[in-house]
Amino acid sequence: MSANEHLQGSRSGAGGEQVSVLLIADPGEPAALAERIAEYLPERLRSSARVERRWTMCVRNEPYLPDEQAEFAEVIDTVDPSSEHEDIVVYLTDLPRRDNTLPVVADVSADHKFALVSVAGVGGFDIERRVRTVTELAITYILGEPELPPGAARQFPSTQIEDGIRYFAPSGLRRLRLLSGMVRANRPWRLVTGLSKVLVGAFATGAIALATNTIWLFADTMGPWRMSAVTVLSIMAMILWLILDHELWERPKSPEERDRSVLYNTATVVTLTVGVVVLHVALFCLLLATASLTLPPELLSRVLGHGVSFSDYLTLTWLLTSIATIGGALGSGLEDDAAVREAAYGVRQRQRMEKMSEASNETG
Repeated sequence: MSANEHLQGSRSGAGGEQVSVLLIADPGEPAALAERIAEYLPERLRSSARVERRWTMCVRNEPYLPDEQAEFAEVIDTVDPSSEHEDIVVYLTDLPRRDNTLPVVADVSADHKFALVSVAGVGGFDIERRVRTVTELAITYILGEPELPPGAARQFPSTQIEDGIRYFAPSGLRRLRLLSGMVRANRPWRLVTGLSKVLVGAFATGAIALATNTIWLFADTMGPWRMSAVTVLSIMAMILWLILDHELWERPKSPEERDRSVLYNTATVVTLTVGVVVLHVALFCLLLATASLTLPPELLSRVLGHGVSFSDYLTLTWLLTSIATIGGALGSGLEDDAAVREAAYGVRQRQRMEKMSEASNETG
């Protein structure tokens, strides 16, 4: 019996045809998306379908995809959707998938009742709506129903492949969408809480500098351009230190890997940039509160030789934060590589880097 016959024959009843969907998701953002999508997807499918159906949804958190370059047929064999009790299986992964240089958002096989959706491929903004749209589009394609939501197929261009159909990211800034999706999967804002030793070292550096009246005079005379240059240099120093000291830079071993390495290295730089900027802002807030509480205006005015206002505290904190960021860069050497990778990358990206490291060690 074919998959279509199984779906149409064994799931019918007085209350209409019953269709069950299994959402398999990678740990992290895909798993959270799957849980949210499963809550309201049945109602959306039920209200727009031309055939009366009763929908059931369940979610499983498990990383199946062995590699982002795996062929769709290989993914089908790995997941083995025919062994599941549900009628349709949709797998959400945060690993990027590409067809040459074109970002792929989904591969769908009607014969196997299976869809592979790349969360990174839909971009870094409005993720839930886009993943939901791609999931609905895949399910309606599998069922042979009119596309849902209307116009989705025009939004995501498609092409036929050996095992079904492939949907691409919307035209225009496709590579930028993929890059933003990869950065979003890394959750760079977690860098602040993940690198506790860096934060403590940076704050300690800033607090010590606060007690030096020479720093007060520097802040009063440097001007905005020099202060901005120091800020940029301090952020760049921390980013470079994290990359070099903890070996976060990928080195391609062949010309075929060069384009992929460029993509991952760019995502690493953007992720760390966002994370370090968030760390910089957090340090600024902490040091501003410390300076306001511990440094009397009369003392600061006596050293500077003029009356002070809140803007002088802001300027002083600006310089202190840049100095503290450099101290944090040095403090990042106290973190082990595993802690830095956990703070800088999502679950699947960490697993990917661990496999690359193991393969490199075996080759060496």
